[in-house]
Amino acid sequence: MKKTKDLIRFLLILILSNLSMTAIAQITERTNRVISVPDIPGFITLKCDFHMHTVFSDGHVWPSFRVNEAIRDGLDVISLTEHIDYEGFPDVVARNYNQSYEIAVDAAKNKNLMIIKGLEISPRVPPYHNNALFIKDANILPTEYMKDWKKKFIMKDTITHEQLLAPFLEAKNQDAFVFYNHPGYSWWDKKDTAIFTSFHKELLERKILKGVEVVNSGVYNILAHRLAMKYNLTMVCNTDEHYDNSPRYAKTHRPMTLVFAKEKTAESLKEALLAGRTALYFDDYLVARQQEADAFFKAAIQVNTERNLRNGEPILIIKLTNNSDIPFKIQASADYDIERYPFGQVTLAAHDTTTITLKALWKYPESTPLRMKVLNLITSPDEVYQTVFNLPTAEKKK
Repeated sequence: MKKTKDLIRFLLILILSNLSMTAIAQITERTNRVISVPDIPGFITLKCDFHMHTVFSDGHVWPSFRVNEAIRDGLDVISLTEHIDYEGFPDVVARNYNQSYEIAVDAAKNKNLMIIKGLEISPRVPPYHNNALFIKDANILPTEYMKDWKKKFIMKDTITHEQLLAPFLEAKNQDAFVFYNHPGYSWWDKKDTAIFTSFHKELLERKILKGVEVVNSGVYNILAHRLAMKYNLTMVCNTDEHYDNSPRYAKTHRPMTLVFAKEKTAESLKEALLAGRTALYFDDYLVARQQEADAFFKAAIQVNTERNLRNGEPILIIKLTNNSDIPFKIQASADYDIERYPFGQVTLAAHDTTTITLKALWKYPESTPLRMKVLNLITSPDEVYQTVFNLPTAEKKK
């Protein structure tokens, strides 16, 4: 009788998944969810989500649903990171932590979507939740710290350091890329208030821990950002989705990690992650280190200038064309007055050209600087991206 109830529940999940796909199709008809972003010099930009779940752990959709979701949203790479220490449907889904990956790979055939094998190690004590990407066999990671993981999460009363470390050592043995998930999540052990514990420092020293999730489910985590800067950890941004993500992001785009890779291969993706070449895109914000922020902004924005006369007054017209889907909120300043925009604040709308006029020139300079702060491009927890365009002042074309 119990198995029958579990089977009915499982079938209902699949039916709801199919109904959700209908809802997705309706939303897709109303809004283009595919985000256009530029490549940067020497690299292509891959749109990625490295943290999601299905019915093979505590998610509520089938792996092929995640594939269709990602294709709809124009992603290049995803990883289904099932908890290796929790089973949501043990009576109807066999214990096989590689299976969601295998189903996703089959569903993604010939669809230009790369699937990376991943998993989530998720004790409720330090080092807390961490994802491991590029795993070779998820089934052999030990979880000896668990007492019961079938439809519940109960850890053993007495847990050794060796038991908690064991899955991370196996992840290292499989040459995985490990990142710390959503630091500071509220239900963690209240006796340990350190966000970056001695256990995390040990993982760092053992060259196991290599990244940190700065944005989870569209929520920016300033503490995680500080950890990334302090310990030189690669920054990632993921949905951590357990259900259909359409309702959550119906009025915006899904959060994603932009990875700047040499080519679209697993090897190049891993090299880029190890090198820290990422940017995080959520809502209308971007988070990136200075080097990636500079390359990305200058790949997205095209600047043209020309001289002009207005009632005998020399003016300089600057045209800023945004070739991406990301609106950039800037604060500009120059050696001359900027018309129309108080304090030089203006939004460079997606796929549009914004004109800035410099007045009171009286005589044209050979060149002039246009200084910019990009208020929604964050380079550290306390700073936004800044740059200077040294603009030549070419003669107005007749």
